[in-house]
Amino acid sequence: MKRPYSDALGKNFYQKTGSLFFAFANADGTVHAKEVAVLKNMIREKWLPLDDIEDDYGTDAAFQIEIVFDWLMEADKKSKDCFDDFSEFYKEHTSLFSDSIKNLIFETSSAIANSFSGKNKAELVLLGKLRLLFTGAI
Repeated sequence: MKRPYSDALGKNFYQKTGSLFFAFANADGTVHAKEVAVLKNMIREKWLPLDDIEDDYGTDAAFQIEIVFDWLMEADKKSKDCFDDFSEFYKEHTSLFSDSIKNLIFETSSAIANSFSGKNKAELVLLGKLRLLFTGAI
């Protein structure tokens, strides 16, 4: 599916989504290998088929999720900052987020949260905040 916006904005969409997924993986202050594995699997199975946007190197832009996630892990970023970064982008570009995209984001976030010994309190709070963001309550 070709998206009705520029490749640059599409790439930014994937980068901010990577930031959100990092927020879930790092909600408890530690990113676990199972969370990374679930994310990589979800990217390949669910995110790559979404559109035909490519990055500057001709790679599917959905891989920006993984690239940003890895960078945030190396940079030791905080979960709250990453969630806030995504939230700001979402509020500025709500038209990019169809119901099916919001559902896929929620599905991926939930899978990451559930991958390491079930959802903990911090992850449940984040899932609640994400749902509120998507309904316009925050």
